[in-house]
Amino acid sequence: MVPSWLDFNQISAWVSGAWWAYPLIFSVAAVDAFFPLVPSETVVVIGGNLASSGDLSLPLVILAAACGAVLGDNISYAIGHLLGERTVKRWFGSPKWRGRLEWAERALDQRGAYIIVIARFIPGGRVAVTFSSGYVQTFPWRRFIVYDLAAGITWATYATLLGYFGGKTFENHPWWGLLLALVGALSVGFAVELGRHLWSRRRARPA
Repeated sequence: MVPSWLDFNQISAWVSGAWWAYPLIFSVAAVDAFFPLVPSETVVVIGGNLASSGDLSLPLVILAAACGAVLGDNISYAIGHLLGERTVKRWFGSPKWRGRLEWAERALDQRGAYIIVIARFIPGGRVAVTFSSGYVQTFPWRRFIVYDLAAGITWATYATLLGYFGGKTFENHPWWGLLLALVGALSVGFAVELGRHLWSRRRARPA
């Protein structure tokens, strides 16, 4: 969601074709992972739109967005791990956020790491899931980072390509972009889970 005091044209003026557009995309994607008032999707879509006109490099926009997203997610995970469940829930004290955290805990328990990929495309959901992943006892970082890398790369690629091919079309019809995002998340999440399952079976076979 983009705050009411921002619009597509205003952010476009900030994300120009200058070299500092890449650090800006990286920073916004990172901060949005634990402070969801920052419009990371919009910034990345605009970066993709600028890449379509040759003002920015398409691979560098994807790289900046993906690295920022993964860094921000891991900051959230680290905070959740270091502070613990009680402190996180006291920090997110509103009933709305407590409900999101409880949903994330259930989703992690029922769907496992698969939900990390899906939640990356839901601003409030990704914050709740990454914080919760840090304090639940059954979710070590080595497992989290594998799925988070898949989530960050998929999210960054999707948002950049929306801007590259769609431009303002998806800004004016956000549900189209959300639908494509969820389809992409489900597909990648399923592929990662299937790969993990097959790898586990292969390692267990000699035993």
